Amino acid sequence: MKDYYKIMNKTEVKEVELRPYQQDLINRTRQQITQGKKSICVVLGCGGGKSVIQGMIAASATTKGNRVLFIVHRKELCEQITDTFRMCGVDFELCSVEMVGTVSRRLDKIPTPAVIITDEAHHSLAATYRKIYDKFPDAIRLGFTATPCRLGSGGLGEIFDSLIEGVSTKWLIDSHYLAPYKYYSIKLADVKGVRVTHGEYNQSDIAQLMEKNMIYGSTVDEYIRLANGKRTIVYCASVEASKHTAAEHLDGETDKNRRANIIGQFRAGQITVLCNVDLFGEGFDVPDCECVMLVRPTKSLTLYIQQSMRSMRYKPDKTAIIIDLVANVYTHGLPDEPREWTLKAKRHTAQNKVTVRQCPVCFCVLPSTSKICSECGYEFQKQERAEAEQLDMEMKELTPEEILKAKPYDYYKDISTFDEMKRFQRAKGYKFAWVIHKCVELGISIPDKYNNMRRIMGV
Repeated sequence: MKDYYKIMNKTEVKEVELRPYQQDLINRTRQQITQGKKSICVVLGCGGGKSVIQGMIAASATTKGNRVLFIVHRKELCEQITDTFRMCGVDFELCSVEMVGTVSRRLDKIPTPAVIITDEAHHSLAATYRKIYDKFPDAIRLGFTATPCRLGSGGLGEIFDSLIEGVSTKWLIDSHYLAPYKYYSIKLADVKGVRVTHGEYNQSDIAQLMEKNMIYGSTVDEYIRLANGKRTIVYCASVEASKHTAAEHLDGETDKNRRANIIGQFRAGQITVLCNVDLFGEGFDVPDCECVMLVRPTKSLTLYIQQSMRSMRYKPDKTAIIIDLVANVYTHGLPDEPREWTLKAKRHTAQNKVTVRQCPVCFCVLPSTSKICSECGYEFQKQERAEAEQLDMEMKELTPEEILKAKPYDYYKDISTFDEMKRFQRAKGYKFAWVIHKCVELGISIPDKYNNMRRIMGV
């Protein structure tokens, strides 16, 4: 069924096609308002099209002569959401799209809104948002988010009095609104001992950890192994780490014209990999991304969901790839894992129940109930299945040696250098002569200092 919503904006008629579940969320929001609710939090997963829903609500309000204030937490999102609102037919003489910080500093100059729409509403507990809400207590307050929770804070019930949930991420995948995905996890750095500040890993400590472990080369290796040639967004822990890893690097301080040029080249396929620090996250529309690499550990479920799902925009026959090099999945679970949302504050003693397991052969991460790895066909033993169902998975250190040790024997055929073959031999516990034999077999160059050994071995 096609559902159209037409808005007259001055002399121009805009026609936007809504998906049925988007129209359902709009209808349920209106129903809540007619029932007397004035502060509503709407939950819809990443990629579900929250911006269009917001635009339609804003357009409906301005058509009726009501003033709308739309607040975002990042300057990069203002232009993007303005384009969407224009497409929806919003009358900008009655609608302002503003940074939350700007609004909170200019409250006496802001025309009184009838409706306040908050993007990424999990931020709304912050003092700047509360200042705005307190200034306009009679405004209808609508908040939109994929994850109604916030690190180190109380529940969103302090701001909103009603919660409306849309369709699940799994439903969006099954209904072909999001792409299916493959998830790989190879832990290259251990966060044990890293300080936690305001509920999140200390940024300085994480940056030092990444430098100490020198994971840049490993990041490139895993990209080549799992996603070579695919357009990829890499989420790094610091600007310095991003620049070390990157062919092209972007952050919030990158010149606007340069950023637009690089993103244009990425869309056109002229640039394959973009490294960034928190830029392509909440609400930011990344075009044609097929793979993401997570190289920043985080305690934030919101940040994890936003980053891990950035490659899941739907295209026919597309399978997104998520490469997690810091084991975030063992803290937060898979992106489409069912989650119960509430406006109540979480108990600090509550622990995440992570229901995933990892294939020991290809490192694909799967639901804990999986009996066979969907990627390589590895069959989990009954004991392994029972343990995955009974125990909460804990993050564990996975060294490069352990990674190699878990590789199948035939992995040596994918090796291209003598040093790599030596590392594989040591991890497996083979004799050194095995390295010489396999390098000869594959035509890999052997250092001259081993020529005498080759003569003795007859190879």
